[in-house]
Amino acid sequence: MSASNESAAGKSADGTETEKPKELTPGAEEGLSEAEARTRLAQFGYNEIREEPSGPLRSILGRLWGPIPWMLEAALVLEVVLGKLAGPALIAVWLVFSAVLGGVQERRARTALDLLRSRLQVSSRVRRAGNWQILPAREIVPGDLVHVRMGDIVPADFTIDEGTVEVDQSALTGESGVVPRSRGETIYSASSVGRGEASGTVTATGPRTYYGRTAELVRTARSVGHLDQLLFTVVRYLVNIDAVLAVALVAAVLWRGEDLLPLIPFFLVLVIATVPVTMPAAFTVANAVEARTLTNKGVLVTGLSALQEAATMDVLCIDKTGTLTQNKESLAALVPFAGESEDEVLTWAAASCDEATQGPVELAILGAFKDRSLQPLSRKKFVPFDPAIKHSEAHVNRDGQALRVVLGAPLVVQQLAEPQPELMARVEALAASGARVLAVAAGPEEHLSIRGLVALADSLRDDAAELVKAIQQLGVKVLMVTGDTRATAQAVSRAVGIGGHFGDAEDSLHNPLEYDGFANFYPEEKFHLVQTLQRSGRITGMTGDGVNDAPALKQAEVGIAVHSASDVAKASAQIVLTVPGLQGIVSVVSGGRRVYRRMLTWTITKIARTVELAALLTIGYIATGFFVTPLALIAVIVVLNDIVTITLATDRVQGSSTPRQWDVREIAKIGGVLALGWLVLGFVILWAAMNILKLPTLQIQTLMFVYLMYSAQATIYITRVPGRFWSLAPSRYVAAATIGNVAIASILAAWGILMASVPVVLLAGTLGAVLVASVLLDQVKISVFQQTGLLGSSSPSGVNAST
Repeated sequence: MSASNESAAGKSADGTETEKPKELTPGAEEGLSEAEARTRLAQFGYNEIREEPSGPLRSILGRLWGPIPWMLEAALVLEVVLGKLAGPALIAVWLVFSAVLGGVQERRARTALDLLRSRLQVSSRVRRAGNWQILPAREIVPGDLVHVRMGDIVPADFTIDEGTVEVDQSALTGESGVVPRSRGETIYSASSVGRGEASGTVTATGPRTYYGRTAELVRTARSVGHLDQLLFTVVRYLVNIDAVLAVALVAAVLWRGEDLLPLIPFFLVLVIATVPVTMPAAFTVANAVEARTLTNKGVLVTGLSALQEAATMDVLCIDKTGTLTQNKESLAALVPFAGESEDEVLTWAAASCDEATQGPVELAILGAFKDRSLQPLSRKKFVPFDPAIKHSEAHVNRDGQALRVVLGAPLVVQQLAEPQPELMARVEALAASGARVLAVAAGPEEHLSIRGLVALADSLRDDAAELVKAIQQLGVKVLMVTGDTRATAQAVSRAVGIGGHFGDAEDSLHNPLEYDGFANFYPEEKFHLVQTLQRSGRITGMTGDGVNDAPALKQAEVGIAVHSASDVAKASAQIVLTVPGLQGIVSVVSGGRRVYRRMLTWTITKIARTVELAALLTIGYIATGFFVTPLALIAVIVVLNDIVTITLATDRVQGSSTPRQWDVREIAKIGGVLALGWLVLGFVILWAAMNILKLPTLQIQTLMFVYLMYSAQATIYITRVPGRFWSLAPSRYVAAATIGNVAIASILAAWGILMASVPVVLLAGTLGAVLVASVLLDQVKISVFQQTGLLGSSSPSGVNAST
């Protein structure tokens, strides 16, 4: 789009005409007054569009349609065809219960994510009453004078008054690539600025923009995580076990010459008992609950799978500025070269800065420039700082001579200017204190000479060393990755306890873990570093703040946008820190490991329960000629156990002090051992009921039903901690759900509801046998855990008293 093509109406991204609101031009270049801004806010409303969520009924009905519900519905129909009514009724209740439970939990998870969205605001630079300030994008009104730079998401439709930018409009057009925009042209809300800076007047906000909403940052959809892959693998193994048992059962029935038709509903119910109907809700809630807890610690989790990955993260790449330091630059020293004075060096540097940028470096240099009451140079052109080239520049007029001024990294400026032999020695001397050193060069276009050095001090955060140590004690290797000089990076790295062995970009591609960090790094080199670490089998975390960090943040399993990050970096990351420093990262790792422990409890329990149920029913049928638990009661077992599955998201757990890797074989081993132990006890109870107590078939089925319920609750307590199962009390929700399941099963059995009644003394005896077996199996579990190291060591500080 060229300026000549602009009209009063303007054109949208797809070429359609859009009406330009009238009377929006602010007075002069001062921007709107606060009073006028309030008036227009009342007139046009906030710069946002609220999404209308789908109704609860639609969500519930949607859960009754799909492969898993179809299998349940097929089982229901077959039971009716066979003339049975109790079974179909219970299966129907099960279907509705699962749908309602999933819908309710999804709604709760959405509420938690809405809270995150409300705290993750896009901010914009706005000029009001003659002063540049940072305001939430939702408060922008038509007529505001705004400024955008590289890394920003455009907060509203506006016409450029000054500057040139390259914008990515893929969010609007669906086509990748950048397009240039300059004075007189319009850029649209939700575009992202890839290069350059521009100021302009807002023409449309909120629903009146082309895109129709404020830039959306929260991304909940990601590729399948390691935990999801594990769960699918576990389910596949369980289905294979069911298949083997089903073949054995069919063979036995055919050997006896019996009818196979009554077995069909059993096979369907067995498959459903294996497939975790409430798994999506359980894992979503587990992550959402922890994500909501983390918001109170200055962490916004915008990609829930990142919490799962944080538990296994073993390498963290961190930047220096704003993470280890306070990101409050101040002028520490000026070193003039070639007869220049300090004031002259500062004047040259100030020419390559712009106040509208509101960056810490620019504000420090311009602040010192104003404090000394120096006269600015007449600037004709300004090119803002670009991380890809590590410098900013300006074209100025001094004493009638056109000059080019460059401010940036010393190594970069040295390549653009005439050689200065003592440059790097002076840079090393200044950087030894941890200062950030910039070089400034000026002169005719092709004959730049280095005029001096600017040293900026950014004090270390008081808690930086302590928090680095805390991350290291969690078993995470910390690498510092920075664009600063090696001397600056080493000084800061040693001060916080990371170390001083630094490499360069080439070193990062070969054995990067041999180093403590990397200096003189370009943003795109972070992406290659992450890939190298991942190829070596590492689960990698990466912090970033700029638009060029976006690929690395997306590539990393745990992408973390720091407090000062650009909008594009926040959109690319799965975790956004809302406060400076590393405390949020410590919280994320600890939170991820709590989620891991809760989901590990679910996974082991699922394996043990499924194998126990499938084997007991199949082998029991082969041995006795009847199902030791009716199909209708299996539905009751699954429904009641699903309740506990959801409450595990709130359980109190002990966080591991080392990264935890998901090992399917070891998890299956523990689940299999527990299942075997329960099977032994189950067949002992079955033998006693048939041969000693001489109970009729219906009472035997009742007794085995309560046994399966009791053992399922006991399995949860055994697997939720690495030590004795009584060493850590569960959350009140888990306690209520498990005790409630025992009570419900006992009442149904004692009163003969849905089954034949059995004496209370038999129920008490069965419960006592389960408790004794729990103590024995708990010791077996401890031994297996110690052999596999699956749960690692526990950290008391990792206890989360969720209730």
